[in-house]
Amino acid sequence: MIEIAGKSVFTELSELVHPAHTALIMVDMQCDFIEPQGAFGRMGIDLTMYAASRPRLAALLAAARASGTLIVHLQNTALPGRMSDSPSHIRFNMRMHMAARCDGPPLQYTVPGTLGHDFATEFAPLPEEPVIRKYRSSGFWGTNLDLILRSNGIRSLVFGGCTTEGCVESTARDAMFSDYYVVIAEDCVASDDPAQHEASLLLMRHRFDVFGHSQIQKVWRRGSNSTSEARK
Repeated sequence: MIEIAGKSVFTELSELVHPAHTALIMVDMQCDFIEPQGAFGRMGIDLTMYAASRPRLAALLAAARASGTLIVHLQNTALPGRMSDSPSHIRFNMRMHMAARCDGPPLQYTVPGTLGHDFATEFAPLPEEPVIRKYRSSGFWGTNLDLILRSNGIRSLVFGGCTTEGCVESTARDAMFSDYYVVIAEDCVASDDPAQHEASLLLMRHRFDVFGHSQIQKVWRRGSNSTSEARK
């Protein structure tokens, strides 16, 4: 920690992700995005990067639970009949995976009541873990995410999930603008477009703290051990 203009600033990883004031933000680990039978998988979109990152994110989630770190699940949501899609948002979806769409209708995915809206099995929230439904890329836009975080004394956010250049980066930027410390678990975020994934990480490395999941887990394991010792 350093002092600047009379303000204490976290600088060490142990400070940035301490379980007492940190939340793990699980971004959109839903079937439509990462499962072969989901909307993107059925279009033939390459899901290889998700397959590689899923075990690491599952391990990070387990470490967060063991350490008592707050876990918040973001759940991308689109209302039936495009009731939640503005004209500009429809245009946004028209630009996604244009080649795979083959001039078909704009993409529609993560509609409540469909399998694609559900979380993948290993990322299913526990009953006590908040689930925030969001209707835009950022988890802060039009949701109660900020209220939940501030109500629980959260100062730092660790991000894992999908998509790196989309919902992860959008939510991370809004988190920074909302005065949270932002930590990206770089091997726990993924995309169906490797080039965009790398471009996004290049940008985020210059704006946020970026670490591998094993480094973050070490801090959380120490926090978990400290909590266990305190209870003896």
